[in-house]
Amino acid sequence: MNNEEFAEIAGVVRRRSGIVLTSDKAYLLETRLGPILSRFKLPSLSALGQKLRQRPDEVLERAVVEALTTHESSFFRDGKPFEHLAKLLPRLISGRSPGAPLRIWSAACSTGQEPFSIAMLVADALAGRTDCRVEILATDISAEILQRARQGVFTQFEVQRGLPIRSLVKHFRQDGAKWRIAPELGAMVRFEERNLLNDLSSLGRFDTIFCRNVLIYFDAPTKTRVLEALARRLSPDGVLYLGGAETVLGLTDRLVPIPGERGAYGVSAQKAAA
Repeated sequence: MNNEEFAEIAGVVRRRSGIVLTSDKAYLLETRLGPILSRFKLPSLSALGQKLRQRPDEVLERAVVEALTTHESSFFRDGKPFEHLAKLLPRLISGRSPGAPLRIWSAACSTGQEPFSIAMLVADALAGRTDCRVEILATDISAEILQRARQGVFTQFEVQRGLPIRSLVKHFRQDGAKWRIAPELGAMVRFEERNLLNDLSSLGRFDTIFCRNVLIYFDAPTKTRVLEALARRLSPDGVLYLGGAETVLGLTDRLVPIPGERGAYGVSAQKAAA
């Protein structure tokens, strides 16, 4: 595969997902696109690059992007955002006006561990209350990954990664050698295919947004574009959680760090008032 063919594949991935593939990531194409070559009966990565260059192919482009998207996830990953949300939930719940739902968005939700972790915290915070309506939206660019996430079924290895035994016993049911999320918890979460580069205005506003370990794959202009789109979807007193290696500094003035909380950001008071 020559540089031009690599650039063609990388260009499709960047245009459709925002993910930047530099030349040192060529090994990813070799390791992840083998099944795509077989599926579309292409003899090599060079042939794939040439096919993408010849004419647009929605199905092929989508398959390439899905294959090159990272779907690493675990329950209560990195800990701190969930600890902060657990402290924040009582205020969010008590602050609901009659009939107004508590809305939380897990963007780039992967196989579902993050939104289900959020649902566990919400269920514990509600402690059986039925007067607070909760909506947890979980989105991802990959239809294939979302199909799996909707099932709410996890292996023993997956539940051992970050899930306290108390939560496993309380919120899961054993299903053969696997574990299935409890129906009442699964009902809290709605999965939907969404691309963060597209118009997000139809989603409405959220009290909390998780968008962690996504910006690291974008260039600076795309990071700014996504952050400002997320800020517009965040309630004036809401919180955005980013990954530990991500920041808004130097990218947007619509969001400001929450003092003492790593990876947590609120809407700038000046921008909220504007």
